[in-house]
Amino acid sequence: MKEIEVTTKLGKELTADEIQTAAVKALGVSPKMKEQIRYRIVRRSIDARNDVLYRYRLEVYRPEEVMEEYVLEEYKDVSSAEPVIIVGAGPAGMFAALRLLMKGLKPVILERGKDVHARKFDMAKLSREGAVNPDSNYCFGEGGAGTFSDGKLYTRSSKRGDIREVLHQLVRFGADPSILIDAHPHIGSDKLPIVVENIRKCIIEHGGEYHFDSRVTDIVKKPDGSFDVLVTPSASSVIPGERSESSVYSSRKVILATGHSARDIYELFDRKGWEIQAKGFALGVRVEHPQSLINRIQYHGKYQPFMPTAEYSFVTQVLDRGVFSFCMCPGGILVPAATASGELVLNGMSNSQRNSKWANAGVVVQIEPQDFPEYAKHGPLALLQFQKDVEKTMFDYTGSLKAPAQRMMDFCRRVPSSGLPQTSYHPGAVAAPLHELLPEHVSLRLKYAFPEIGNKKMHGYYTNEALLLGVESRTSSPVRIPRDPDTLEHTQVGGLYPCGEGAGYAGGIVSSALDGINCAAKI
Repeated sequence: MKEIEVTTKLGKELTADEIQTAAVKALGVSPKMKEQIRYRIVRRSIDARNDVLYRYRLEVYRPEEVMEEYVLEEYKDVSSAEPVIIVGAGPAGMFAALRLLMKGLKPVILERGKDVHARKFDMAKLSREGAVNPDSNYCFGEGGAGTFSDGKLYTRSSKRGDIREVLHQLVRFGADPSILIDAHPHIGSDKLPIVVENIRKCIIEHGGEYHFDSRVTDIVKKPDGSFDVLVTPSASSVIPGERSESSVYSSRKVILATGHSARDIYELFDRKGWEIQAKGFALGVRVEHPQSLINRIQYHGKYQPFMPTAEYSFVTQVLDRGVFSFCMCPGGILVPAATASGELVLNGMSNSQRNSKWANAGVVVQIEPQDFPEYAKHGPLALLQFQKDVEKTMFDYTGSLKAPAQRMMDFCRRVPSSGLPQTSYHPGAVAAPLHELLPEHVSLRLKYAFPEIGNKKMHGYYTNEALLLGVESRTSSPVRIPRDPDTLEHTQVGGLYPCGEGAGYAGGIVSSALDGINCAAKI
């Protein structure tokens, strides 16, 4: 086997004949053997440095060489098998469940939110009326936060595990096969709900269980080493006037895959005296540009309608702290991601076509516990309380889910914006002194970062056409739930597996899914 690279112009399909012709030369075999050469596309990326090209990396095989295909394990019927409780139906929980099916254990998934379709109605109500359902929103519900934030699958690192298992599972359940080869694959928030629903149907068909509207309120370790997990129906599922009945689920093993916004779980651990730790995270703003401007910048003025919508990413250092783009949504929209009343949080999402007229991304500043010593009194919940306070400050300024907003150059010059450009954010934006509302630690570093990016990395990015909206604060968990590096169990509570973004061990769909797989494999 040999790896080769072949390029073709965007809009032109790479043919088998072109690949085999290139392979003949690379392998040094007779042209007569061309049609016997087999190949596999490993990766496809866009190169816009000169002519805009697709750049393909391929594995090519001589006729006598074996080209092994990746094959997923089959799922077993686990109807009568030993149960494993999984708290949370996001990527970590779902992929942990699928791995348990492969190994003959019964996943019992407890999800505080609703199924992926019912969840959409609560999100629509959130955008239209500003009514926050604390258990069903852009963060909570089947599929987790990633379901409605474009479905980016950018993790390509193999250090966490074999990403092929994640990508092939997604394709099995309805994702486009292009995610197997694209350098920056995504599924789209219009397609992901179907994939998520298909995963659930598979788990149930093989004997697993799903319980929606089931918010975990306590985890009890019993003398025999097993667990009772106490569940209360979510508030929106209780009929007014009727008493809500709690339930108890029991198991010897529990995977905790609650996501980075399940603050009540961190507070539960703190009350029980189970170890948690303050953890650095990043906070900043959502930046919205016209997508046409980003297309022009990234394609160096060569953009054509048949080309993929342009995206971007960057990282820089300002005053000894990282400043970077996060969750960039080309052709996307901004959405309210609050999980409780009285707070304001923004996120971005894109559909599979990425065809809105805006581009948005979080641009955030790294924050460590020592940066805000005044919060040390909150112990391991220090940065969680800091996060809450910033979100409350944003909400209090507008008194609603309308976002405080400021043009980019006005923000850096620290002057008010007299008018705001149109935004995709449905609740709307209010002109505000974001440079004052954000913590100085964040505001100062953004002030220096935006001109630097515009002058050195993306000419045209630094412009008053760009709108900054506050706040982007749910980049990752501000708390880590420590675990043994070998067993992946909590350092004090054997049999409990902190997992995914909520435990501080992942950042995104693929890495969360891999962490879920790893925890299930340990069990």
